[in-house]
Amino acid sequence: MPKIIMGIESSCDETGVGLVRLHDDGTVELLADEVASSVELHARYGGVVPEVASRAHLEAMVPTTRRAFASAGLEMSDVDAIAVTAGPGLAGALLVGVSAAKAYAAALDVPLYGVNHLAGHIAVDTLQHGPLPTPCLALLVSGGHTQLLRVEDIAGKITEIGSTVDDAAGEAYDKVARVLDLPYPGGPPIDKAAKEGDPGAIAFPRGMTGPRDPKFDFSFSGLKTAVARWVEGAEARGEEIPVADVAASFQEAVADVLTAKAIRAATESGIGTLVISGGVAANSRLSALAKERCEEAGIELRVPRPRLCTDNGAMIAALGAHVVAAGCAPSPLTISANPALPVSTVCL
Repeated sequence: MPKIIMGIESSCDETGVGLVRLHDDGTVELLADEVASSVELHARYGGVVPEVASRAHLEAMVPTTRRAFASAGLEMSDVDAIAVTAGPGLAGALLVGVSAAKAYAAALDVPLYGVNHLAGHIAVDTLQHGPLPTPCLALLVSGGHTQLLRVEDIAGKITEIGSTVDDAAGEAYDKVARVLDLPYPGGPPIDKAAKEGDPGAIAFPRGMTGPRDPKFDFSFSGLKTAVARWVEGAEARGEEIPVADVAASFQEAVADVLTAKAIRAATESGIGTLVISGGVAANSRLSALAKERCEEAGIELRVPRPRLCTDNGAMIAALGAHVVAAGCAPSPLTISANPALPVSTVCL
């Protein structure tokens, strides 16, 4: 069984290279996690520019790889298998990572595993909290995805039970931050501003929570628009915008919907463990409200530390280790990136 797994992530604006050790008992140990972010290059545009991201990946791939091996105290020859994000994500960005992984796998004569970015966000929790109970429920909340997933086998059986129908939570954060003249990406500055505000100051809507709405789907487009209209109205009246109160009230609406639907899904499915991951999982109000509601419902809550929640190579290496341990067949060197790869396909 391969022992050292290298993971490469390049689905969006972070170039990540991670190294893990797969132990004989199936546990996975993190050895290195190096990330090069191009977020500052995109900040002027208020969002990720695919061409800029792809070029940044090209420039960062080799230096990031070198830092990872130096951090782990390993040589390239120590690698037994390589895992790479094959999708979903930005086509050009994915192509850089897949091409690099193919080159490394061919040069080292080791198996290649093209894996799912979303499944990686779940697998990364095992680096901190150990093996996942099965089944478990995963709430994946990131810039481009808001999903509720039933995980019966991290290496092979993940079922989507709910998803966003428009703006993901992270996208709503970015757009609201722009309305409030806060920096991009919007998550951290809104979270910081909200700490000084009143979450009950403004009654923003809770999307997709009506009796006729799908129980486990999400919608944050209406909330984003409601915030923009409220700010426009205040400005038209010549009022000073209470940024902290707006941020806190918006954030409360997001956290309320996410946690309520996750708890409901876990309870109705008889699942006792909830994993929250993805970049928005680092949000302080989301984690606090999730903890409170999970304790009330008797559900175990697992949230990776913030560094592991955002896109990184460690999560891909971790997923690769689980795929290897499950005996999945390696991917051919002819695999291609799939920007629309469904979460049900863990490994190509």
